[in-house]
Amino acid sequence: MPFAINTIIGLNFAFPDVCLTPMPTPTPIPYPNFALTTTSIPTAFHVFTVCAPQLNMFAFAVVSLGDNTGVGMGVASGMVAGPERYILGCFTTLISGGPSVNLTKMTIQNSTNMIGFNIVPSQPRVLILM
Repeated sequence: MPFAINTIIGLNFAFPDVCLTPMPTPTPIPYPNFALTTTSIPTAFHVFTVCAPQLNMFAFAVVSLGDNTGVGMGVASGMVAGPERYILGCFTTLISGGPSVNLTKMTIQNSTNMIGFNIVPSQPRVLILM
């Protein structure tokens, strides 16, 4: 179901987030990458769903987790625990001028290292249909 995403506990997931891991030489190893919607900075401060600010495509999470042992930085992004942002939204429903986001919308995580999806809904009551 296309549940609306807000800043209550939701989860964006990306795999594989390939980062260089120090062994005797830096070795590219895939890691899972998680970004929590509770760490997102919303851009719609006056639109609430289930008592939390609604997220749109302009919102971003300042940190993503899971690739912390790959301290040699991401292969594509050159970052570890980089920001996450939405790259696909519902263009039929605008929230504060930006397309709204719902469950299974595409994200880009660890700056530009991996494409992921929202896999855990923030709330179970408000649906955004395409």
